[in-house]
Amino acid sequence: MLSFLPAPVIGVIASILLAINTLFWCLLLYVPALLKLAIPHTGFRVLCTRAIIWISESWVACNTGWMKLTQNTRWQVTGDEKLKRESWYLVLSNHQSWVDIFAMQRVFNRKAPFLKFFLKRELIWVPVIGLAWWGLDFPFMKRYSREYLIKHPEKRGEDLRSTRRACEKFRYTPVSVMNFIEGTRFTQAKHDKEKSPYQHLLKPKAGGVAFVLDAMGDAIETLVDVTIAYPGGAPTFWDFLCGRVSDVRMHIDTRDIPEHLKGRDYASDADHRRNVKEWLGSLWSEKDQRLQKMLGD
Repeated sequence: MLSFLPAPVIGVIASILLAINTLFWCLLLYVPALLKLAIPHTGFRVLCTRAIIWISESWVACNTGWMKLTQNTRWQVTGDEKLKRESWYLVLSNHQSWVDIFAMQRVFNRKAPFLKFFLKRELIWVPVIGLAWWGLDFPFMKRYSREYLIKHPEKRGEDLRSTRRACEKFRYTPVSVMNFIEGTRFTQAKHDKEKSPYQHLLKPKAGGVAFVLDAMGDAIETLVDVTIAYPGGAPTFWDFLCGRVSDVRMHIDTRDIPEHLKGRDYASDADHRRNVKEWLGSLWSEKDQRLQKMLGD
């Protein structure tokens, strides 16, 4: 442990360790990623994907290593014993900080399928890690605004079609499809601006979840509902690197996804839209109460 050092020094050390770890494993990951690109055979690509996942899990394990070296954070996690590696999961979580991703990777690593996020298409050009995301089959999406679709009606439905194409890659290897359905990190200013009915959460956005259920409802049967709490307040990523996060609390709940929410067209089915929104609203009400308890304990 390096707790005897000043926090900014710990932050610099952690940043260097994170950068070295990322560069090393990304360079190693490029080998099966490029082989997968060069040889368009389904069985071979599945084999390459499994190699890439092993490399990625090792990457996360090493991240956990430098966290233990540089931090004294107390971790309180419940429900993770129910996770299974050979499953297809839809993972939903509240979102407060960039630390959320590192916290979830640490807890989920080698207990559940590797977490995969929907990313904006432009992020594929991020140096080093963009190609790694591509190799991991992270879905790169291009979303169209309502105003754009009014001007270009021929693009209507392209979001769902691209989601289905991306999700096809998930059918051959167990996966945890992750979604922060609030759409952005929670702040009190955002909470007040949108007049959220919840005390600790922003309103959930149903579109992303519905697209996954529309595209992969026959493959994904289980919802993994993650609630993350920081009793000391939501940290910045620099706070995290400096070891200033004293407590991280996480509750994981698994439950079946209702059958009537799967495989229907969210864009054109008004009843389906209402059902998805009501389901997420119920989940979010429970999560808000859970967060209140987690922050109060």
